[in-house]
Amino acid sequence: MAGIYIHIPFCKKACTYCDFHFTTSTTYLKEMVEAICKEIVLKKHRLAGQQIGSIYFGGGTPSVLPATALQQIFGTIEKHFSVASNAEITIEANPDDLTAQKIAEFRKLPVNRFSIGTQSFFDEDLLWMNRAHHADEAVASIKRSQDAGFENLTIDLIYGYPLLSDEKWKSNINTAFELQIPHLSAYALTVEPRTALAHAIDKGKQHKVDDEQSAAQFLMLIEAINAKGFEQYEISNYSLPGRYAVHNTNYWKGVPYLGIGPSAHGFDGDNRFINIANNAKYLAAIFAEKLPETVELLSITDRFNEYVMTALRTMWGINIKEIELRFGRSFADQTKKQVKPFVANGQLLMEQDTIKLSTEGKLFADGIAAELFAEEND
Repeated sequence: MAGIYIHIPFCKKACTYCDFHFTTSTTYLKEMVEAICKEIVLKKHRLAGQQIGSIYFGGGTPSVLPATALQQIFGTIEKHFSVASNAEITIEANPDDLTAQKIAEFRKLPVNRFSIGTQSFFDEDLLWMNRAHHADEAVASIKRSQDAGFENLTIDLIYGYPLLSDEKWKSNINTAFELQIPHLSAYALTVEPRTALAHAIDKGKQHKVDDEQSAAQFLMLIEAINAKGFEQYEISNYSLPGRYAVHNTNYWKGVPYLGIGPSAHGFDGDNRFINIANNAKYLAAIFAEKLPETVELLSITDRFNEYVMTALRTMWGINIKEIELRFGRSFADQTKKQVKPFVANGQLLMEQDTIKLSTEGKLFADGIAAELFAEEND
């Protein structure tokens, strides 16, 4: 089943490491919600005949929206698309937004899953990140959500930054387990250009990211989740068996989805659609009944390389028969040849027609994938 991603470009504060598209001004919030609804109508033909199995509100911080605005968007989706009765409907939320009143309001909506931006359970780390919440709010928001009936929760954690000792990292992981959350996303801190963190590092006001620290804490996490019976079903995502995120898993499996809102991406199986990352230009185009997007026409080589990049990150891996079926025998033969040195050095594991990353290989996933890419024929 297809999916819908909706980008809500508003945040209370700018995190030092974030390079996603957002604004801290909510002046045009009402107009943005109206434009998002208009874009949904303009794109209703894109998934004609397909049932919607997942809806994901990302950003930005979708939880800053009032429940009435979310209901307006849901109403538009339900009017123009067939949404499965068991669809996974996720909203990203910051702990400080998940008050008892807000959770009660969300409970009346179709939302059935929270992705809570915890990042750390230590106040000094949250201050360093310029997060809007405190550590006690993170714990309280999770417990309040569970008490209100939101059992399907995931939280985000970050590792590999200068303030995070191994002891603190172990504590963050253990706190997540103690809170009985079925799903966890954990990301190594990356320094993106044009962020506050990148500027501070360039000026010598912050330490550079230590790759060895990131690698060590990544391996610590894998050991911990294995001991608790969690599965690392994608390099940065961990869950109890069968509790995988439907929406994100579909991304990695190449399932079509709509991208709605400024900076959102969409995919129809063959082409990628990229919305403009500018709120004013987005609003102007939508209210003029135009789609503010560029279309990336994907060649068979592009689609093969995307398959390699995404599938290799998952526990299901790359499948040679799938490659032959979707892209042709030449791609399959080339892949079998190119994986040999990585199998020999232990970074890839090959079982019959399936190729997966070993634990060591997960430390070099992007580089290995790049070595398996095909080159475009002239």
